[in-house]
Amino acid sequence: MAEQYEYLRTRMVRRRTLVTAGAVAGGLLTGCAGESKAPTGRTASTASPSVSAAGSSVTPFGRHLAFGADPRTGMRISWQVPAAVRAPYVRIGTRPDQLGGKVRAEVRALHTPGVQGVRSALEQYYVHAAVDGLLPGTTYYYGVGHEGFDPADPTDSARRATIASFRTAPAGAERFVFTAFGDQGVGRAATAVNRQVLRTAPAFHLHAGDICYADGSGQGRKSDGYDPTAWDAFLRQTEPVARSVPWMVTTGNHDMEAWYSPDGYGGQLARFSLPDNGFDPRTAPGVYSFRYGNVGVVALDANDVSYEIRANLGYTGGRQTAWLKRTLSGLRADENVDFVVVFFHHCAYSTSTHASDGGVRAEWQPLFDRYQVDLVINGHNHVYERTDALKGGRVGRAVPVGGSTDPTRDGTVYVTAGGGGRDLYGFPAGVPESYEGKVHGRESVDTFHWTRGGENTPETVEWSRVRYRGFSCLTVEAVAGPSAKLTVSALAEDGARIDRFEVRRGA
Repeated sequence: MAEQYEYLRTRMVRRRTLVTAGAVAGGLLTGCAGESKAPTGRTASTASPSVSAAGSSVTPFGRHLAFGADPRTGMRISWQVPAAVRAPYVRIGTRPDQLGGKVRAEVRALHTPGVQGVRSALEQYYVHAAVDGLLPGTTYYYGVGHEGFDPADPTDSARRATIASFRTAPAGAERFVFTAFGDQGVGRAATAVNRQVLRTAPAFHLHAGDICYADGSGQGRKSDGYDPTAWDAFLRQTEPVARSVPWMVTTGNHDMEAWYSPDGYGGQLARFSLPDNGFDPRTAPGVYSFRYGNVGVVALDANDVSYEIRANLGYTGGRQTAWLKRTLSGLRADENVDFVVVFFHHCAYSTSTHASDGGVRAEWQPLFDRYQVDLVINGHNHVYERTDALKGGRVGRAVPVGGSTDPTRDGTVYVTAGGGGRDLYGFPAGVPESYEGKVHGRESVDTFHWTRGGENTPETVEWSRVRYRGFSCLTVEAVAGPSAKLTVSALAEDGARIDRFEVRRGA
């Protein structure tokens, strides 16, 4: 396993093939023929599969997008193929009938060893293309292909039907919407929530971890029940939305797949191509940041600080927290950023089954207070729950359904958006749900939090404001200008609104 980990780290992860601004100006993205070249100073090391199939018989699936470090000019296009292929690529252009030359892609081959009497060894092939030098606020069309399969083939309508589109972030600030949830898995409810996301037409989607549940244990240890084929089903399920909406994931406890590396992140490195501006994208792929319009977004890996699930506790040696401090400081110093949103998996504040993680509170909550983070989004508990505005762990301002808050005065609102599709949890006995149209006022809730020793300690809290036991997704509308605000809403899987509040700074 150590050899496989090094292979993932050194050969499959860091290759970047770029479309430069000069290529755009030269017509590469407007239908000119030819193949892009790796820019000077970049290596192009692609995994060499041992088995290949006739390219014409291999159809790509599971397309999903992610931003580069700058969403205005960069996109990462990823997909899966059921067998090894030669010379994979992306064609991209500003019209669906005029796709440009080939942008080379890389194959990241992932080997899962067999378990006697449980599963056979499995090879999976994930393909990634990095496209930079794009124009801000522009719609692009793309098709993915390989030797023997050309999405722009005018004689094959089925292949041309695989063409999809995306839009880069605007050059300046303008109104936009993004969505979020965690704890998705594969199934009817996950598909229904995906449809709700698609109807919202977001600029991007934040996935707060526990993505697929191929690893059902979630303890960061090898499990005979691990099923890597669940990822095939997941990527097929997600493709209708993620092929056009950047699917920005971070790492949950069920995403620590110990079959691939000491920390369990080899699978995530193979399947996703995320911004590489974290403190070390080779070892912590779910840690990064980006700015879209007037909102700075920060993704964290809470496995590093979790007191509850301790498999990776402290694995970054404090580097992630130091990076977080630098990143939040930089975003707050950026005059173009009105709001800062942070998302990760384990809950800082929740009363449901896993309750609150004291490690998250101890390590990061002081930084959220210091840099006046506007919104924190978590998963882990399979419910929707939302706090009042909190400062120093105490209620700075009650924020009822339809209310508003000012983080410069009141503190940060924490949202548990864990209703993405996996089996639902509940709330403590005797504690009713409370959401839009069904508000049940309650002064306190008896729950618990996890302590440094891995034990849970009872606590009575006054901050649990909204509670909903159902599948749902979070939507956030960002408005810039003199009256800048975030309008945060939660939608049930049928589209009914269950929560709404506003964030205004200096109001």
